[in-house]
Amino acid sequence: QVQLVESGGGLVQAGGSLRLSCAASGRTFSNYAMGWFRQAPGKEREFVAAISWSGGYTHYADSVKGRFTISRDNAKNTFLQMNSLKPEDTAVYYCAADYRVDHSMVIVTTAAYDYWGQGTQVTVSS
Repeated sequence: QVQLVESGGGLVQAGGSLRLSCAASGRTFSNYAMGWFRQAPGKEREFVAAISWSGGYTHYADSVKGRFTISRDNAKNTFLQMNSLKPEDTAVYYCAADYRVDHSMVIVTTAAYDYWGQGTQVTVSS
């Protein structure tokens, strides 16, 4: 079992930056591919970014490419650096984890993840 806790959300002006963190606890964190998703009011949860368990492979949604960066450390933390934020980035952001054998696997679909955090609110004002 893996527990995930997000932090780092808040209110920021357009053009600003935020860094989200996702702390994992429970069993060993190795071999868990990680992802960030977001859900705006009235919309479905959508993919933002993903990283393989090795950390060597990443993938981004087109809407955030070049502005957001996903990373992970050797402990149990995954990060989402968000720069040049836009009002349309406003949403609840969730991190997710899933066990994978393949060190290069990145996962972009919500259904593929077994573990989810509770979410952190990001609000970007215009």
